[in-house]
Amino acid sequence: MVHAMRPVECIAFLLLQDGQVLAEKRQRTKRVVPGVIALPGGHIEVHESPEGALSREMQEELGIVPREMAYVCTLLHRSQEFRKLHYFAVTRWEGAIRPQEAEAVLWMPLNALETLDLDVDRIAVQEYRRVYPS
Repeated sequence: MVHAMRPVECIAFLLLQDGQVLAEKRQRTKRVVPGVIALPGGHIEVHESPEGALSREMQEELGIVPREMAYVCTLLHRSQEFRKLHYFAVTRWEGAIRPQEAEAVLWMPLNALETLDLDVDRIAVQEYRRVYPS
């Protein structure tokens, strides 16, 4: 018999500019997927909407506020925890990007998916490119 675990609700975002997406190198001290290059995001708190979590996480992670966003997809991912990731594309924001939690951030071309360490992030970028072709 398979026991279904309830996934942890999370958001992740594709910060997009000039055909590139922002990725982060996660701190090696992180409990979930330490040291990987991934799309930024975080947990959705109790009684918080995915959009509310997106705004909070962008402020906490990068010091910016989203101004234009679109839903991309929701994917399940098993790592140190079972996660349900709601992906959003952010094409306009306010503020200067200042990494608060990541070891580093890097801009990468949307077609350079091999740079991302997590298959779930690569799928989300492919889905963005399919749903919102340029």
